[in-house]
Amino acid sequence: MQNRRLVMIPGPTPVVESIQHQMGRPTDAFKTPEFVSDFKSVIADLKTLWDCENGEAFVLAGSGTLSMEMAVCNTLKSGDRALVISHGYFGDRFVDIMERKGIETDLIQSEWGQIVPVETIAAKLEENDYQAITVTHVDTSTGVSAPIAEIGELLKTKPEVMYIVDGVCATAAEPEYVEQMGIDILLTGSQKAFGVPPGLAIIWASAAAMERRESLGTIPEYYADFLKWLPVMHDPTKYFATPAVNLIWALQESLRIIKSEGIEERYQRHIRNAAYVQERMKQLGFSLLANPEYQAVTLSNLLYPEGIDDAKFRSTLMEEGAVVAGGLGPYAGKLFRLGHMGNIDDHDIAAVIACIERTLEKLAQ
Repeated sequence: MQNRRLVMIPGPTPVVESIQHQMGRPTDAFKTPEFVSDFKSVIADLKTLWDCENGEAFVLAGSGTLSMEMAVCNTLKSGDRALVISHGYFGDRFVDIMERKGIETDLIQSEWGQIVPVETIAAKLEENDYQAITVTHVDTSTGVSAPIAEIGELLKTKPEVMYIVDGVCATAAEPEYVEQMGIDILLTGSQKAFGVPPGLAIIWASAAAMERRESLGTIPEYYADFLKWLPVMHDPTKYFATPAVNLIWALQESLRIIKSEGIEERYQRHIRNAAYVQERMKQLGFSLLANPEYQAVTLSNLLYPEGIDDAKFRSTLMEEGAVVAGGLGPYAGKLFRLGHMGNIDDHDIAAVIACIERTLEKLAQ
């Protein structure tokens, strides 16, 4: 008999039954009073839970990569200059997005597993006039969590610099507070710590970010333009493009789960789960790529012990009932990435650890 497959990659994450139910509902017309009310509640909850009451929240069909592009095109124009702080593969992606738009970029890259020190960022900000800075909160290629609160404090002295935080692998698992931390754009997708299937781009924009968007006038982007979506976010009876009805219901259920648990308790649960998983993996002979001081709570990037073949390990693990992700960039074949975020529970964690133990036993035979 084939084992059930537990998906423990850094996203998409396991989808609990109550969210699956929302995906399986008969799709409704998007202008019915019931759906309009549901959509309004989603926007209101996003603004409240992520401390963006004075700004805007956007939810639209798309991916985390669309969120990245929206963050750039609504705050920057050709000829502007941005500072990109990269802790891995996904931090580097901002450079490609910006260069295609004619934005000058200065890139500071950390050694994989480390962070760019805040002092280094502060010094760089004094060298040029920047219109924006981007930081990936958690880069899934390295498992590093950036000190976004410290960077936000630094940037409070430079209100002209838009602070863009990529929260794709952090939002709903690691603390993020838009106004308190001085974030101008927080972006994410639905498929990671929210525990919703892939398909939604989610963006928060501060009041200052919306002012920046207004100052740009007409931008080349159409679907990604904040000002095209803003009337819909204020009043979902308005039309710009068809909303992802079932995904919005699924996000509404995810937000209900978050509120029921309590978002601060949710953050603490992720800390506890990560500490437990990481300690158990060390006991099994794996080591962590990320500096412990900046280790993310949403995933672990686990370096193989001597003699373990990556492809054989992951294929055997899949046979045992768990799917994990391979390493990226210079660590391809040298580690695997284990996600432990979202709505997983103690049973999921125990099951994936048991799968890993069985895999190691088989490989040792």
